[in-house]
Amino acid sequence: MSSVLQLILSVGVPIAIIVVMAILMAQAKKAGMISALLYILTLVNCAVIYLVVLPKEGKSVWAAMRQGGPLVSILIGLMILLFTYVVERYLTLRRARGLEPHQSFIEKFRAGVLARDFQGVIKTCDTQSGVTANILKAGIEMYVGQTQQNAPRERKFAALDKAITDATGRETPLLERNLIVLTTIASIGTMVGLLGTTIGMIRAFQAMGNTGAVDATKLAIGISEALFNTAFGLINAILGIVAHNYYVNMVDQFNYEIDSSSLDMKESLTEIEAG
Repeated sequence: MSSVLQLILSVGVPIAIIVVMAILMAQAKKAGMISALLYILTLVNCAVIYLVVLPKEGKSVWAAMRQGGPLVSILIGLMILLFTYVVERYLTLRRARGLEPHQSFIEKFRAGVLARDFQGVIKTCDTQSGVTANILKAGIEMYVGQTQQNAPRERKFAALDKAITDATGRETPLLERNLIVLTTIASIGTMVGLLGTTIGMIRAFQAMGNTGAVDATKLAIGISEALFNTAFGLINAILGIVAHNYYVNMVDQFNYEIDSSSLDMKESLTEIEAG
């Protein structure tokens, strides 16, 4: 097989899978079918890499990776899944942030509320989009509806709190989606890498103990299998844990901004009610 075709199948196709599937999952609110398709494509690609791309003999890097055994292809598949979910989380959280920086949006929002320009505030939320804007929009719309019904102050703010709670319940699951997958891949990658390492060491010791003389070829293959599986397992684990912690921190920041913005909105509406 030519080096160009090897590069396409082992690098180009996985990158295409990562980018396309991450974009599709980021755009979808329910990504169950897309995730299933991702797993199927990843499994097929890993089978092609192991059976077609990696030569059984030779001194190239591809041949050395083949000596790592079939578990190396599984670890490569886990890495494809990991990068897909990392890119999906980035795209989703970037879209959830909204058009403008948070502080700039809140300043416009608060100024509009204090000016009693509620329709302008709603348009500002529509333009901003994002999680925080959607939640604040739900609260303002409820407040305006209660005001038009001449509801008492206590009823207005009770309805406002309920609208914020309901909107938060709809929006925040999107922020936390697939975070558990990152740690799951990290854990599975560690275990699969450890399994491959153990199998490789077993083969290495068999090469040393089955005959009177050491079979250098089998010994090298066993050690190579152990090291490749260790390396790929650790890469999956490190990247998965780092990505999980990074995105958890981003979600916590989102939650803080939502709580802070909701409080600012209620304080502004309280000022209006006080006259």
